[in-house]
Amino acid sequence: MMLGTEQPDRLGRLLTLLRQRAFAEREVTLSSGLKSNFYVDCKQVTLDAEGALLCGELFHALIEQVAPTAIAVGGLTLGADPLATATSIASFRAGHPRNAFIVRKEPKGHGTNQWVESAGLAPGSPVVVLEDVVTTGASTLRAIERARLAGLVVLHAVALVDRLEGGREAVERETPMTALFTRRDFLPDR
Repeated sequence: MMLGTEQPDRLGRLLTLLRQRAFAEREVTLSSGLKSNFYVDCKQVTLDAEGALLCGELFHALIEQVAPTAIAVGGLTLGADPLATATSIASFRAGHPRNAFIVRKEPKGHGTNQWVESAGLAPGSPVVVLEDVVTTGASTLRAIERARLAGLVVLHAVALVDRLEGGREAVERETPMTALFTRRDFLPDR
């Protein structure tokens, strides 16, 4: 990851929050259906006031480096929703506003039947797809596919945590991806 010299304290604090509130070594079944001996429940941090602020500021700073022309950020509901909102707010406060968008898991059952909810993003709009945790990359890939079907141009994917289980490689077949943290930040010996 390539954040500037002003970010280490924020990055360290966010990692502390994730380790304290989101990380657990226990047997779980992931959304991919795979079994794992550890879990990172990022919503315990992304829905927290301090955690949301840190995620928004750090994601905004990273996007300024990897996809500065992006005009919106978003991803698959529910994991990306607080990240998109926090990043959008941080971008506005920093003077380079990016709107948020949400990719539904199912099309809206009435009205326009749309997959992507946004504040009027035009076809051809450059965007960044956000994700809380990447395991296989399936959720991120679904968000990329739906964003593209809505006419958006996906420049990059940004994740909070990469579990290092093949998801990055799958996503990078479609678009570049950067994660703030990896499994090694939680389990250094694995």
